[in-house]
Amino acid sequence: MQQGTQQDAQQVVVIGGGVVGLASAWWLLEAGYRVTLLERAPTMGSASSYRNGGQLSYRYVAPLADAGVPLKAVQWLFQEDGPLRFRPEADMRQWRWLASFLANCNAASNRRTTAKLLELGELSRNAMAQLELVLPLSEFNWRDAGKLVVYRSKKIFDAAVARPDAEGNRQVLTAADTARMEPALAELSPQLAGGIYNKGEAVADCHAFCLALEQRLRAHPRFQGVIHAEARGIFAENGRISAIDTSEGWISADQFVLAAGIQSRDLAASAGIYLPLYPLKGYSLTAPIREQDCAPEISVTDFERKVLYARIGDSLRIAAMVDMVGEDTSLDQDRVAGLKRLARAAMPTAADYSRAEAWAGLRPATPNSAPIIGATRYPNLWLNVGHGPLGFTFACGTATLLADLMRGKSTPFALDGLTLAA
Repeated sequence: MQQGTQQDAQQVVVIGGGVVGLASAWWLLEAGYRVTLLERAPTMGSASSYRNGGQLSYRYVAPLADAGVPLKAVQWLFQEDGPLRFRPEADMRQWRWLASFLANCNAASNRRTTAKLLELGELSRNAMAQLELVLPLSEFNWRDAGKLVVYRSKKIFDAAVARPDAEGNRQVLTAADTARMEPALAELSPQLAGGIYNKGEAVADCHAFCLALEQRLRAHPRFQGVIHAEARGIFAENGRISAIDTSEGWISADQFVLAAGIQSRDLAASAGIYLPLYPLKGYSLTAPIREQDCAPEISVTDFERKVLYARIGDSLRIAAMVDMVGEDTSLDQDRVAGLKRLARAAMPTAADYSRAEAWAGLRPATPNSAPIIGATRYPNLWLNVGHGPLGFTFACGTATLLADLMRGKSTPFALDGLTLAA
């Protein structure tokens, strides 16, 4: 990795110790900055990064906003184990986000966002390979598993097959082919119209990645350490950010990076900046795989059910659901039971679901599913936020872009759609 010199005197505080904040801190260290990490939890990667889906979907990206999604969303609300739950809030930020989301629910907006996320995905894949020079993939159970998206509806499957495949990475499969490629799908196969396999996708343990990267940060000669404190607000004076108010007192620096997940929304607001973020609550199960189980080796996404399955080490990770219920991280036992039902119906012999551990986390999403990277109206406040369910996938890529932008370097591709709107 490149070592910088011109930033050696610059002190940066990165706010947030999840996968995005940790990656940001690493690439800024490598760019020559001195970095301090501010994290409110006692352990890194213990919020949205803790037990997410584990899929690294560099080439398969599907923005939530698309034509037809509003109608589907209404249908999902009436399904017992449907992928969506919605609870109206007396908070204008929810309604403002929804209005912007609906404005992006069209084919043209979806195509633009998909194209940009594919560029970001390729950059992220290369950045992860670069990081492998100092962080062996084995430390976080990384596997080049590939990704198999299976479809129950022939109409939806045919539409997916009809989309262009510019890189020639995908393989179109019949229902029978899916079971031959992935035996864990044998019982589900009769219900399928077909599947699409994408090579080059991976699975890994995001929390283990965070802990391993933290170790590298602490060993870096320019790393100034971790402050475990709650960030309460951002203080601006004379057109610049001068300090962060925390539970441990005021923290000053030359530059500040906001990478604190959904907490970034309130912190930015304290400096008069609106971030179009909403916490999409998701659930996961982590079930142990026994010797007799037939767990998937390939990463599988059940498209219509919106459930993904990823084998991580000796466990099966099952992740799903979008609950729009504000900043509520509690485990809804009805949703947990529903996710277990879906998993047992799709892959009944894949793991020991009776011993599955449930988790829920908030995914800070933008209305168009694209993260927000780069400058704000304050010359020393920077953003790396809004990754939604793809924080692990995009963390290394957005970190490299952030480091380029902070140094005034040109980025490898145009960032239209990836920056904060004026």
